Amino acid sequence: MTGFPRYAIYFAAGSDSALCRFGAELLGYDAYTGDELPFPQQALHVATDWREVSADPRKYGFHATLKAPMALSPGKTEADLKAACAAFAAEARPHPVISPIVDSISGFIAVIPAAPVDALPQLAADCVREFDPFRAALTAEDRARRKPEKLSERQRDYLDRWGYPYVMEEFRFHMTLTGRLDAERRGPILQMLRERFAALKLDALTVDRIALFKQDNAKARFRIIGEWALAR
Repeated sequence: MTGFPRYAIYFAAGSDSALCRFGAELLGYDAYTGDELPFPQQALHVATDWREVSADPRKYGFHATLKAPMALSPGKTEADLKAACAAFAAEARPHPVISPIVDSISGFIAVIPAAPVDALPQLAADCVREFDPFRAALTAEDRARRKPEKLSERQRDYLDRWGYPYVMEEFRFHMTLTGRLDAERRGPILQMLRERFAALKLDALTVDRIALFKQDNAKARFRIIGEWALAR
């Protein structure tokens, strides 16, 4: 099994932003502070088991994956990874701007782009490549947990090459709010989340930063230990 701690490079909305508060309140967890938060009454009214509904994304904090969780390869340190994050952020690159909406994706509900934005998968691919030297190789157990028999051939290739199947052409930007839901449950929850999101009046979201998340052990939640604004 992969060792700990684990690290991930994510996009996370700024700690003082309405989007950050929106996600943290719904997940009941603030990845910036490590604090547990009370769930909104609106969510509990629609789903009395909201703690279970939001359990999976709560573990990771409100984010969009750019480089999936990884243990560090031999010889690499947390300080090395932070330095690499700073160097990556210092390289001038386009800042993707999306029109965010709340919708269902693969059975769970997330904040996603209303339409494709070319610079977004490019940013994610750059993260996958640049930070891969820090990634410890997958163990056989870790690979089996990804259920490679259920992946496409390309996804299996990406799993073996990059340690994660949903990269490059398979990448889909999403900031997850729930675990997987069957269609019957999904409708009322999706409506509630759309109503809460509409109140933010967030017509455009600029992906202009990266954050380094850390998980100390298998029972711990991920926390933000560093963030860097991307140079234009």
